[in-house]
Amino acid sequence: MDLGTRVKKRRSKLGMTQSQLAEAISTSQQTIQSIESGLVGNPRKLKEIAEALQTTPEFLRFGVGEMDNATVMASTSNYLPLISMVQAGAWADIQEVSPLDVELYPCPIKCSKRSFIVKVEGESMLPDFKPGDLIYVDPDKQAENGSYVVARLDDENQATFKQLIIDGNKKYLKALNPDWPNKFVEINGNCTIVGKVVFTGKAL
Repeated sequence: MDLGTRVKKRRSKLGMTQSQLAEAISTSQQTIQSIESGLVGNPRKLKEIAEALQTTPEFLRFGVGEMDNATVMASTSNYLPLISMVQAGAWADIQEVSPLDVELYPCPIKCSKRSFIVKVEGESMLPDFKPGDLIYVDPDKQAENGSYVVARLDDENQATFKQLIIDGNKKYLKALNPDWPNKFVEINGNCTIVGKVVFTGKAL
């Protein structure tokens, strides 16, 4: 489900017409039609649309959280920072970043306070994960065979997103993209698992 579909579904649930929603945010009915049809993927008045639809921008963009603000606030124990892969590579504690310097998103599932969010970069995890998808990472969750993880290799200055494969005494970081070169990277003391992916939000 994309942003346009979520806007249309929420509008219909509230019994609003496109014209009524357009009037509520001081725009045209054609603009709402373009958003709902998927022609506009990142509307400028997203915050106003969310308020008119009694939900949050995060829900409309990524499907994160429940439908309305009250439910989101009640169901989320904390908001997580959206950080870069470079920051993730050196991640130790949520106190490292100021809430004023990062975007914060509610975590719709139970996760530790050290958790964070990063955007998928590159195409190594296609087709399951596309560039721009949000992945929620919990450093306190134990990564197991088959887990999706954010890991830091000793010879790189940033983290990477891969699947952890444990085969006997050997461990690998696996790229899902069947056409990716070096699909398997063996790790043996040269890698630190930063955290386990516990939730994903799809990009538009």
